Amino acid sequence: MNSRRLAAELLAGMEELGQTEGRDFEIVHLGAGGNPDAIQNVVAEAVAAHPDLIFASSTVIALRAKEATSTIPIVVPVLAEPIALGLIQSEARPGGNLTGLVLYLKGLPAKQVELAREIVPGAARIGFLVDVTDPRHLQRSEIERTGEALHVTIVPAEIRSSGEIAAAYETFASERVHVVIVQQSTMLYNSVKELTEVAKAKRLATVYGYREHVAAGGLISYGINIKWCFRRAAYYVDRILKGARPADLPVEFPTKLELVVNINTAKALGLTVPPTLLARADEVIE
Repeated sequence: MNSRRLAAELLAGMEELGQTEGRDFEIVHLGAGGNPDAIQNVVAEAVAAHPDLIFASSTVIALRAKEATSTIPIVVPVLAEPIALGLIQSEARPGGNLTGLVLYLKGLPAKQVELAREIVPGAARIGFLVDVTDPRHLQRSEIERTGEALHVTIVPAEIRSSGEIAAAYETFASERVHVVIVQQSTMLYNSVKELTEVAKAKRLATVYGYREHVAAGGLISYGINIKWCFRRAAYYVDRILKGARPADLPVEFPTKLELVVNINTAKALGLTVPPTLLARADEVIE
């Protein structure tokens, strides 16, 4: 995730807990500049500084940090498949030196498929934009299983960088998909402008996992609130700075999913949003 963009949420959470930057703690920002190949060097720099805590803003960074140190506490606001990836032993008792909040919720991808068919009635071919640099796999397998159960064809398009988004949408257009679902990943979260502009240009209804895409002109999103996760992560930072061990701090799951709809984008795509869907929406952007 873009740590600088979301750092304000972490700091706000710390303030709520009575911790002020500059007085009670210091933050040193290190980033890979969107280059996944640079993550290992950035993590090595962080570990070499011997901090009291490493705040890893994505699962990819968390994996590298966990490989680099087994002693420095690591807090992750957006964990994905942490047990499968070997980051923790269990949600209740993480063990080791890492804890945080889980990003992936079982059942969410299936709901996104259902939502795609609700926003585009009769959709029989659904495109799925896949970030193959992301370590998580459960989202894709759940979407494919849901497609089989609903007799819907899932058309994947795999990409490795935001520069390949346009080509992926060309694939969706040539494959005549009716609607697209975007995988929840760090790279795709940070590709708001590229995604929304290409989706508009290709006139393809697209379902996202994050509100930020819809606020930028995307059609609809259903998923967790990333800003809330970063703010809630302050709880873990505060506890660890006060002496708690990550091994003893249970991993948390977001308690609320948000449905956001952009009416203007729906009109531009010639879509009528069902009144039942609008009634369920947490936010309608006009």
